[in-house]
Amino acid sequence: MEHNNDSKQKYTCLMHLEVVEDRPGICPKCGMMLIPIGTKEEEHSHSQHQHTDHKKEEPSSHEEHVAPDIEIQNLQGFQKYTCPMHPQIVQDTPGKCPLCGMTLVPLTKPGAHNGHKAHASGIADFKKRFYIVLVLTIPIILLSEMIQHWLNIHFSFSGSKYLLLILSSIVFFYGGWPFLKGLVGEMRAKNPGMMTLVAFAISIAYVYSVATVFGLKGMDFFWELATLILIMLLGHWIEMKSVAGASRELELLVQLMPDDAHLVNGDKITDVKTESLKENDVILIKPGEKVAADGVIADGESYLNESMLTGESKPVEKTKGDKVIAGSINGNGAIKVTVSHGAKDSYLSQVIKLVQDAQKSKSKTQLIADRAARWLTLIAIIAGITTFLVWYFSGKDLAFSIERMVTVIVICCPHALGLAVPLVVAKSTALSAKHGLLIKNRTAFENARKITTLVFDKTGTLTIGKFQVVRYVTHNNKYTQEQILQYAAALEQNSEHPIATGITAKAKELNLQLPAVAGFEAITGKGIAGIIDKKDVMVVSPGYLQEKFTFLTKDSVVKAEETLVFVLIDDDIAGSVALADEIRPESEEAIKTLHANNIKAILLTGDNATVAKGVSERLGMDSFIAEVLPHQKLEKIKELQNKGEYVAMTGDGVNDAPALAQANVGIAVGSGSDIAAETAGIVLVNSNPKDVVSLIQFGKATYRKMIQNLMWATGYNVVALPLAAGILYKMGILLSPAAGAILMSVSTVVVAINASLLKVK
Repeated sequence: MEHNNDSKQKYTCLMHLEVVEDRPGICPKCGMMLIPIGTKEEEHSHSQHQHTDHKKEEPSSHEEHVAPDIEIQNLQGFQKYTCPMHPQIVQDTPGKCPLCGMTLVPLTKPGAHNGHKAHASGIADFKKRFYIVLVLTIPIILLSEMIQHWLNIHFSFSGSKYLLLILSSIVFFYGGWPFLKGLVGEMRAKNPGMMTLVAFAISIAYVYSVATVFGLKGMDFFWELATLILIMLLGHWIEMKSVAGASRELELLVQLMPDDAHLVNGDKITDVKTESLKENDVILIKPGEKVAADGVIADGESYLNESMLTGESKPVEKTKGDKVIAGSINGNGAIKVTVSHGAKDSYLSQVIKLVQDAQKSKSKTQLIADRAARWLTLIAIIAGITTFLVWYFSGKDLAFSIERMVTVIVICCPHALGLAVPLVVAKSTALSAKHGLLIKNRTAFENARKITTLVFDKTGTLTIGKFQVVRYVTHNNKYTQEQILQYAAALEQNSEHPIATGITAKAKELNLQLPAVAGFEAITGKGIAGIIDKKDVMVVSPGYLQEKFTFLTKDSVVKAEETLVFVLIDDDIAGSVALADEIRPESEEAIKTLHANNIKAILLTGDNATVAKGVSERLGMDSFIAEVLPHQKLEKIKELQNKGEYVAMTGDGVNDAPALAQANVGIAVGSGSDIAAETAGIVLVNSNPKDVVSLIQFGKATYRKMIQNLMWATGYNVVALPLAAGILYKMGILLSPAAGAILMSVSTVVVAINASLLKVK
């Protein structure tokens, strides 16, 4: 099969070699990233095959070091590309920025020096152009008639004006090339902005000056042109460094994934690329190394630092059977991990995708800013032309009128306004992800400032979520206490609910043999049922008992902060099991902080009223709603909203999905590394109630930064535009195009610095 019939680069799919495309993209058959066809593609395929069968045959030392034409990382979706000037643009493939037409650069990954150079190439290019234009600007200024007049000096030679033209042409085409190229990109994207305005301004200045050389009456504009381009290059160089600093958080997330992993194959350990790992591979994590893949510890124990992933500041103890997250840092112990899935399905990959999606999504605030930036571009062009006409027809010469027009257009570039919100978005989404606050819906996040009532689910949020059996009793002489616990544990052993975990842990502690269960059935919000020893056995909540029976035994009275479940055998009350869940030490402080911010805290739980009241009173909450089934929680949220409350709700993201969707702000908590299925607008990796408070405060801080940036960018234009037009000309105050360029660049740098100061408290 012929892949390459011409000189152009072709791309194919490793799994479907019949697919051949002219450009990078996705395989239409399997969705894998296409790779360039080159001399080493067969080696690449062979290397992949060798790893697939690594349990049967160890790869040779030569094959371990084969360098494929494209990194496997690209196939797994970890390599991302962004625009140096528009950090909200993040794509999986190379290309052009849809906003300004600049070439997208790869986000840095660990060990990828080429990627780092590519990311810095945009900044380096402006720096190089700046210094070359600086050298050329010096003779241009010295040859300018106006500058000579100001300095009261005069020198010229035959052909000096043509030398001035040549030097200025180099400055225009070389120094101005990024702006001219950007103009084309913005026009193609039908999104005129800063590049369009700058290119328009320097083109007018250049064309007019060239015309004066060849006979048009007037003074040339070459020195203003050179200084304008010089300042714009300097400004962009500084801006891009500021923007890179403000939007670097996503890059840091990408860097968490290590390049290589130690693959265990019997007694042999082989270093392989992380991205080539697959399910059920076993890898070795040495002390101090980063975990290369999500998985379960098969051997060993250690403390892992997950702070960059979940926000948990203290190292977490991990032993055999515990889950580990790719990107976390191992402590002093060596561990072997059984890989759960490939890199593209890892927790870190999910987080990066969430951050990407959140940065791409636009809230109402950003849509307003975008609309304002487009209008400002139009206003700049109209104001520039109007300024030219007013000055020209009022008697000023052509050169003066053009200078005013150019200054107005340059100073009104909407770059600061256009970056006011996206920079804060880029910073906040990635920064929050590092602290375990994952934003799926930006509007919900920004609306956190409006919250008046926060509804908490009790289990695992305000409490630790680890129930312990405090007593188990029989209410029927036919059964012993141990039998009651046995039956309850037998039914609960397949459940992951905290109550079930507590009951089965107690049975295991007492070494009770659990009988077989047939016909298992879950009764949503009420309990579970099954057949044990030919008896119909149920483990149910007090709410179910009240529905079925008109009375309760004396032992049904529960102590505060206890949870009670009943065991029914053949429809008779056989016994009960009482469990207690310890309140988190952070809960009380979290409730106090909410009250300090004038936010009500309400407990909404399926637990009984006695327990709910005890927890609510101990934490100083405003009220509680108890014995509510999952489907009833939605109605309770509606009731609060009908009273005029702006409601945020915390829940587990699955059972509480309807209520989370109904709440103005839905917050799924305690998701751990399983975030893909969450439906809430915001996902908290941990269940710590202080994280909920941090989220609200961070949402408020983010919105404040947006407003500050928008006010600065808008206020700057309101003041600068009249000055550029020459409103204070009679008072001797007049801005040159270069001064306008300085002000425009400074305004953008201020916006970038302000965004970079955003912090999670």
